[in-house]
Amino acid sequence: MTAAGTPIAVITGASSGIGAATARQLAAAGYRVVLTARRKDRIEALAAEINDAGHQATAYALDVTDRAAVDEFATAFRTLAVLVNNAGGALGADPVATGDPEDWRRMYEVNVLGTLHMTQALLPALTASGDGTVVVLSSTAGHSTYEGGAGYVAAKNGARVLAETLRLEIVGTPVRVIEIAPGMVKTDEFATTRFRGDTDKAAKVYAGVAEPLTADDVADTITWACTRPPHVNIDLLVVRPRAQASNTKVHREL
Repeated sequence: MTAAGTPIAVITGASSGIGAATARQLAAAGYRVVLTARRKDRIEALAAEINDAGHQATAYALDVTDRAAVDEFATAFRTLAVLVNNAGGALGADPVATGDPEDWRRMYEVNVLGTLHMTQALLPALTASGDGTVVVLSSTAGHSTYEGGAGYVAAKNGARVLAETLRLEIVGTPVRVIEIAPGMVKTDEFATTRFRGDTDKAAKVYAGVAEPLTADDVADTITWACTRPPHVNIDLLVVRPRAQASNTKVHREL
C-alpha cells in the first residue's frame, strides 16, 4: 500500500494490448498501477497518460523471464493488492511435426515461467496486504487444443494449471487466484507477433469476424473480477466474442 492507503496493482506486459488497457482501467478504478514490460518507452508514455488523467501510475522496465531482475523489483513492495500476470504471447502456428523448439521454449518461458517468477516473488507482499489478488491471463487455448497451436496451447495450459494449483495450495490465506481465459481478441500486436510481422497472415485470423473482442473488453473483465468483494473468488472467467463458439468454430461473414 502507499502511504495514503491506495491499493497497488502490478501489471506485466503493460506496454500494449490487454496489459495497457488493464492498467488504464485499474487506475480509473482507484488503484495505483505499476506498469512493467521490456519496452521502457512504451510504459513510461502510458504512465504519463494515466497520471495526466488524474490517476496514479509508475513505469518499471522489467523482463519477467529474468528471475534476478524480478526479485529485485519485488523488494520495492511491502504489501501489494493485485498482480496481473499478463505478459505472454504466441510464436508461430506450425504443426507439431515441424514446429520450432525454440519457439516452444520462448513461449513457455514468458507464459509460464514469467508468471511463476512474478507470483513467487510477490506472493509475500500480496499475503501481507490482507486482501491480495493474483490474476493469471491464460487463454481459451489453454482449455482446448487446435491444429497449429500446440506450442501456445501447451504454454497456456501450463499457466492455467499453475493458477489452479496455486489456488489449492494457498487456500486459507488472504489471497485469491483468478484465471481469465480470453478467446479471439484483436489487438495491434498479438497476431502480427505470432506471424513474425506478416500482416497479411495476421489479418486472416480476424477475416470476416464482425466483432472480435478488444483489449478493453478483456480489461473490463479483469477489473470487474479484481473489484469483487474480498470473499468472492472468480476462479475462471472464459470470455469470447459472440461470433466464436469454440477455438475451431467461428462465424465469418465473407
